[in-house]
Amino acid sequence: MTNPPIRVVTNNKKARHDYHIIDTIEAGIALKGSEVKSIREGKVNLQDAYARFKKGELWLIGMHISPYKQAAFEQPDPRRDRKLLLHKRELKRLFRKTEEKGVTIVPLKIYLKKHLVKVELGIARGKKLYDKRAAIAERDQKREMDRLKKVRY
Repeated sequence: MTNPPIRVVTNNKKARHDYHIIDTIEAGIALKGSEVKSIREGKVNLQDAYARFKKGELWLIGMHISPYKQAAFEQPDPRRDRKLLLHKRELKRLFRKTEEKGVTIVPLKIYLKKHLVKVELGIARGKKLYDKRAAIAERDQKREMDRLKKVRY
């Protein structure tokens, strides 16, 4: 059996810069029809989005989905909270992990898997400023090494 084709719609690059990603998990999102069409067009923004537990359910907060222009009558709020769809045991595991101090859940990317919209969530711990600087310096060093290798050969 082959894996279904996956089309990444958007990545949250800022999340990988601001957080140490401890673990990742795939979740579905409860969306309206016009929101799905906007996501398929790539009109979604994950910056400043995060997930939080409310009454035993996990909700995605702060994700912006631009309104679909050809929608007939229903235009949901672009920044409304959206319910994340997970199994009960996955919710319990996530809840236990986020009870630790400094741990949060951030969306890393949104993608289409077959005909479904999925979100990859990261269990994350915030980086300090010096960690961010070290990551930038390491990336620059790697880029310089790759450039020198290319020139040399």
